Amino acid sequence: IPELGPGGVLCLSVLVAFAACNAPPVPLDDILIEKTFEPEQCVRSVKVGDFVRYHYIGMFPDGKKFDSSYDRGSTYNVFVGKKQLIEGMDKALVGMCINERRLVKIPPQLAYGKQGYGDIIPPDSILHFDVLLLDVWNPEDGVQINTYHTPSVCSRKVEVSDYVRYHYNGTLLDGTLFDSSHTRMRTYDTYVGIGWLIAGMDQGLLGMCVGERRIVTMPPSLGYGENGDGSDIPGQASLVFDVVLLDLHNPRDGITVTNQMVPESCTRKTVAGDFVRYHYNGSLLDGTFFDSSYSRNRTYDTYVGRGYVIAGMDEGLIGVCVGERRTITIPPHLAYGEEGTGSKIPGSAVLVFDVHIIDFHNPSDNTAVVVTFKPEECEKQTKKGDFVKYHYNASLMDGSSIDSTYNYGKTYNIVLGANQVVPGMEDGLMDMCVGEKRHLVIPPHLGYGERGVTDEVPGSAVLVFDVELVELEEGLPEGYMFIWNDEVSPDLFAEMDKNQDKQVEFTDYIIQQVNDGKGRLAPGFDPYRIIDNMFSNQDRNGDGKITEAEFKLKADEAAAHDEL
Repeated sequence: IPELGPGGVLCLSVLVAFAACNAPPVPLDDILIEKTFEPEQCVRSVKVGDFVRYHYIGMFPDGKKFDSSYDRGSTYNVFVGKKQLIEGMDKALVGMCINERRLVKIPPQLAYGKQGYGDIIPPDSILHFDVLLLDVWNPEDGVQINTYHTPSVCSRKVEVSDYVRYHYNGTLLDGTLFDSSHTRMRTYDTYVGIGWLIAGMDQGLLGMCVGERRIVTMPPSLGYGENGDGSDIPGQASLVFDVVLLDLHNPRDGITVTNQMVPESCTRKTVAGDFVRYHYNGSLLDGTFFDSSYSRNRTYDTYVGRGYVIAGMDEGLIGVCVGERRTITIPPHLAYGEEGTGSKIPGSAVLVFDVHIIDFHNPSDNTAVVVTFKPEECEKQTKKGDFVKYHYNASLMDGSSIDSTYNYGKTYNIVLGANQVVPGMEDGLMDMCVGEKRHLVIPPHLGYGERGVTDEVPGSAVLVFDVELVELEEGLPEGYMFIWNDEVSPDLFAEMDKNQDKQVEFTDYIIQQVNDGKGRLAPGFDPYRIIDNMFSNQDRNGDGKITEAEFKLKADEAAAHDEL
């Protein structure tokens, strides 16, 4: 070779290459594997004894196809390492991952050897297979659970016989989607552990919390078995369900009440038959909001214990205090049942209400009076007909201020019994001393009723007044608008008929008597309106004059006091 010089080396290389190109193929001693696609993740690879489902294309070295699972429209399903395949394929499948693709070259001695296979595979044929692995499982497999989101709070987990509502995506092991509750836009609702589901899902849902997300993988023996389920799920297919649990209850459940805030002072709790005003936020068990009284800017007002609201709320509103906040969790059989309420509340949904009690009363309630201060000397007490002046602070039961006389710098003045204030205030001001202070709680039927006062007092609201009596002017006996303080003149008509025209000068005379302290008009009213009424009573024929024949004292008409 040295005598050839540098160029001889090149010539030798060319000759060697030419000889290699024209040499017969070197016999394969074993299979050759080329990985044409590897998935990013490989949770599991094929082992001897596993059952696999795969697609393949079988070719000769010249590229001629002799077989294909694709052409038959179904995967090839078989146990690996149990001599159900040619030896080379048994070896080639070991270690494969789902969705991995391999080109496999199998020598004759590991394929069909010197006999070949009928008219399809000639003797001593090298076989090429393009293999795509779609599924792998083992007869010893059970349900595999991978929880990838756990809620921070989990007060309860799924148990056998619970009823659940959940969303899912169902795929084959290679990721092929075969079903989804999301696309139907409604949850899958069922009992767990009593055979209403495939066995793998019955197991896979146990122990879940509301809001939890998990991947449930099951072999076909716990799914749809050898036959699959129609065209979507092939026979012998592993199933993968991506599940989120939205709701959970048991038919034996009652309501659950959790107190969020109970006021320190609670003199009374609700009982059946009370009328309650409350605010609420309503949500499903997974936190999905469906309604709120706050968004309407008005309380929800109803009787409790009488069937005016769903059974769970009827029960949950018993035994609460004004100002209390509680969470009431209501199973569907005590709420809206299997039907739900259209688009907002699904069928069989557990409901969660965060409730704030604003006030409550009973239709049989009277005004509640608590004396907070009473002076040592109390000679006179208020009664019907008295003219009183008082200060007040008015609020609702939750403390919301309504009004206060102190803001105006003057008292509120009324005649007791003259229907100038709500009946509850009339009651609360009776038998009161000047300087006395009282705390009044007035139910709505003695206050402003179901309508309330626009922009001031809500309908059916209990009212709270802190009152102080500042001044008291004694009224006249019931039925009287004017009385004399002294003896009445025996010839009253003549005394009133100053110009002796046989008609009384009525108004001037009465005003004079009041100014001289000889008579008294009912306090708190317009004196001229009282006198006009008195005149009308005496002007019996309505001619605008009072004659001696018409003129009479009230005493002459079977009354106990002297009055016109």
